[in-house]
Amino acid sequence: MNAQRSVELTHDELVRETLLALRSLTDSLDRMHGVLKDAMGMNGTDLAALRMMVIREERGESVSPHDVARHLHISTASTTKLLDRLTTAGFVERHLHPHDRRARVVVLTKSLRQTFGQHFGTRMSPIREVVEQYDDRELGIIERFLSELSERIEGVE
Repeated sequence: MNAQRSVELTHDELVRETLLALRSLTDSLDRMHGVLKDAMGMNGTDLAALRMMVIREERGESVSPHDVARHLHISTASTTKLLDRLTTAGFVERHLHPHDRRARVVVLTKSLRQTFGQHFGTRMSPIREVVEQYDDRELGIIERFLSELSERIEGVE
């Protein structure tokens, strides 16, 4: 939708157009993740776990096996199998928790970062090109919108 057209639409119509655009975006992201999953030779759950770990790492948060299970809504047995696959593939390592020696944390490997960079980096380039078209004020609004949307979606169980 172009800026000229948005002037002609009512608020309700703009809300509908925004929701349709979000649906289209999520469909595009689903397809991109499907291609990435295939390129990396893994299943969707494994890729979702890695994406979650990358996001948490970028926030400076540690990830426990329990965090993975809760995020993916899978059992501890399934989580153990998933982490075994990712460890065997060289994508993660399990370490003792730095503050609680009884617990474990899951850490991404350099190999995963390189592999993710190879496959995901080329797909991020066009996204970055679009983002860079917006000025700082617009980016602030977009970031706030996406963050609030993510928080609300996470809050729905």
